[in-house]
Amino acid sequence: MLAGTVAWPAETAARYRREGYWDSTELFDIVRRGAARRPGQIALIDCDQRWTYADLHRDATRLAARLLALGLAPRDRVVMQLPNGAAFVLVYFALARIGAIPVMALRSHRQAELRLFLNASGATAYVIGDRAGSFDFRTMADALRAEGSPLRHVIVAGEPLPGQHALADLLRDGDIDEPPVTVDPAEVGTMLLSGGTTSMSKLIPRTHQDYVLNARLCGGAAGFDERTVFMAILPLGHNYNLASPGILGALTFGGAVVLSPSTDIDSVFATVQRERVTVIAAVVPMIAGWLEADVEQRFDLASLRVVQNGGARLAPELRQRLRERERLLHSSGAPVCDADEIVVVDDDGREVPDGEAGELMTRGPYTIRGYYDAAEKNADAFTEDGFYRMGDIVRRRGRYLYAEGRRKDFVNRGGEKISCEEIEALMLTHPKVKLAALVAMPDPVFGEKACAFVVPHPGETLGLAELIAFLRAQQIAAFKLPERLEIVAELPLSPVGKILKRELREIIAAKLAQEHPR
Repeated sequence: MLAGTVAWPAETAARYRREGYWDSTELFDIVRRGAARRPGQIALIDCDQRWTYADLHRDATRLAARLLALGLAPRDRVVMQLPNGAAFVLVYFALARIGAIPVMALRSHRQAELRLFLNASGATAYVIGDRAGSFDFRTMADALRAEGSPLRHVIVAGEPLPGQHALADLLRDGDIDEPPVTVDPAEVGTMLLSGGTTSMSKLIPRTHQDYVLNARLCGGAAGFDERTVFMAILPLGHNYNLASPGILGALTFGGAVVLSPSTDIDSVFATVQRERVTVIAAVVPMIAGWLEADVEQRFDLASLRVVQNGGARLAPELRQRLRERERLLHSSGAPVCDADEIVVVDDDGREVPDGEAGELMTRGPYTIRGYYDAAEKNADAFTEDGFYRMGDIVRRRGRYLYAEGRRKDFVNRGGEKISCEEIEALMLTHPKVKLAALVAMPDPVFGEKACAFVVPHPGETLGLAELIAFLRAQQIAAFKLPERLEIVAELPLSPVGKILKRELREIIAAKLAQEHPR
């Protein structure tokens, strides 16, 4: 296995193979088997372009052979920073076919993040789009290469600069040579990024066998089959859209993947109507916007069965509004695999009884074993016996888990802990509040106090006194009340829709420093 990767213990790996969780399936087999079983069925839709399973297999195989001829080799790391589009899917499977390892970067990442990903992964190739608005990824790539990174190849979906390769040339029609490479399913097949909402992202290695299982189990739990039409709106490089169940789950079960051309509400639901989409993967702020837009009145959504929420817990108030239009589970779900090991523990690592809140820890055949080449971080995030400390506070009732919030998402007001999740859920019940976030702001006496950031509904205004009066009426402890209110037009979001509380904390800290200079 790739050096720097934390492997499963040999005995555990043997058990997972013996019990059938892992087999010889590699990531490219998802496409290979689809082409064998249903060659003429639509697999991928990108605006007015369509690929059958046979088309997808042909184009990804051709690209794989040409990447191999270019000099890429098994275990080479390749940073992918592509926009949502068919090129992403083709490059991903082409790299999987030759055993190269895609390293997922997001379009919003810039030089600081890319420098980290390139150096941490030791990537030898970098696949990018040419521009996003006024930003030029090609010149950034050349600047990074000039810094002495191990990059040998820059491949551009668009117009390349001198010394870079055009992806279109590698995809051009021509003879198809089957790459003479056999891929080990136990080898790393993908590197994901950790969420990075509170610190720089870390690299998460996923093997072919555990990531194939991840997609299969999540797709099975979601009811995916050959009639599934999965719509991807959020960045494709995130695990949520890639394999939970995402693109890989849809293709594993013979369904179709629709790539949304935009996050614009009308564009999204016009595509749902046109392509008869059955499943959408979304996040809280996106769902809140849809609920304001009365989309079900303006578009035919009869095909839509599931709106999947991820990235953060959907507040009960938004659940209630969505429940009026969609079927929804109250819990955050149950393990999808009999080999999943789930424990909920207190601050001292002791398992708590059912119904009591604690931190979720998990271990199993598709749960990560460690970050890439990060021994110090692994010691903090994983127990000695391989359980992953999720950082989520949950209650367990039987097989089902109920999310309460994040372990570190608290304001410590002079020793009194305020759950941000709790107060945010209450603020969202206010009729004027569209979105809300609670963060810690520095205080010379208490260390921290709570600051509320609120996006009001259009045309509404809200003052701190009104918000406090409303929260007092909910009969909560006085120390939990926010002591400052910031009204904003929007909340800063990560590319996958998580509220960037780090940025909110920085904003309010800067404001306080300006208001009270030393």
